[in-house]
Amino acid sequence: MKKKLLLATLVCTVTASLAWADINVGVSVSATGPAASLGIPEKNTFALMPTSIAGQKINYIVLDDASDTTKAVTNAKKLTSEDKVDALLGSTTTPNSLAMIDVAAESETPMISMAASSKIIEPMDAKRRWVFKTPQNDAQMAIAIAEHMARAGIKSVAFIGFNDAYGEGWWGEFSKAAEANKIKVVGNERYNRSDQSVTGQVLKLMSANPEAVLIAGSGTPSATPAVGLKEKGYKGIIYQTHGVANNDFLRVGGKDVEGTWLPAGPVLVATQLPDSNPLKKSALEYIAKYEAAYGAGSVSTFGAHAWDAGLLLANAVPIALKKAKPGTKEFRAALRDALEMTKEVHGAHGVFNMSATDHLGFDKRAAVMVKIENNKWKLAQ
Repeated sequence: MKKKLLLATLVCTVTASLAWADINVGVSVSATGPAASLGIPEKNTFALMPTSIAGQKINYIVLDDASDTTKAVTNAKKLTSEDKVDALLGSTTTPNSLAMIDVAAESETPMISMAASSKIIEPMDAKRRWVFKTPQNDAQMAIAIAEHMARAGIKSVAFIGFNDAYGEGWWGEFSKAAEANKIKVVGNERYNRSDQSVTGQVLKLMSANPEAVLIAGSGTPSATPAVGLKEKGYKGIIYQTHGVANNDFLRVGGKDVEGTWLPAGPVLVATQLPDSNPLKKSALEYIAKYEAAYGAGSVSTFGAHAWDAGLLLANAVPIALKKAKPGTKEFRAALRDALEMTKEVHGAHGVFNMSATDHLGFDKRAAVMVKIENNKWKLAQ
């Protein structure tokens, strides 16, 4: 009897020593404000994430930054200092993500952004070594747009973008891509996400008589210049960035966005992809899971950025657990290292192959050209 009690005590002791703290993941998304059409599907997606990885319980602490950079920083500080999270995910937009980098670096917490700008992870330095991202870089998509314009014989283009880091990032990347493809940029304007009209900017662009216009915005505010251009009788070709790839943009833009071209991740047109596309399976898996929870047709390309962040964590956590316990500085460092070693992880938007100098790791498989026809997304053949 004494031997049985001793054995039971030993088993309990060993079991207790193996019961590590939960893995806590802090999330800041723009579920309200101008970027809400992007942030809401991201928030919804976190409710679909696995609650256990490698036998370890995962807790997601999701906060709304209201599309505001100050609030995003406040959220990041709370999550890292008060909640002691092992990883930081967010934010939805480029300005908010850029604002969170200092917090991630100072707390030595790996961060995965769901925003597009390449400036979030480039140039690599002591701060950005803690930061990763899931959307296609603006640089990659700018090249896709410029090359499409060149194939279409377009020689002149005007640019209008958000008056923030997203617009500036796109201007920097697209102006280089346009020059490389011998396309002359004849106009460069800005507007605020909350602007209800951009008539002044539209008239300036049209006075330069461009063959095409690129609107560098995201979410429903990107429809504002398109509506203005059509109202003033613009007959040229309109391009948008992958920041508009959701159904709310189609709803708000209506007939004024008909015929628009944009580069996008494969999730947007997953059912139209050929079976040979290496991302069709993973994209359809996400769509099926999201629509099972939220209804047919509810899926969003932006929610898939959140889904891919979860896939990256699911791949990295088992590796990090071999080196340290959750809730420790050592575990956060091990998780960062594991993320940086990500190889051949098929996400909903691309295949991740990261390195010490590339914290996204996408190639051309992560982008397709799409045209809006009959208020629907159509894969360009």
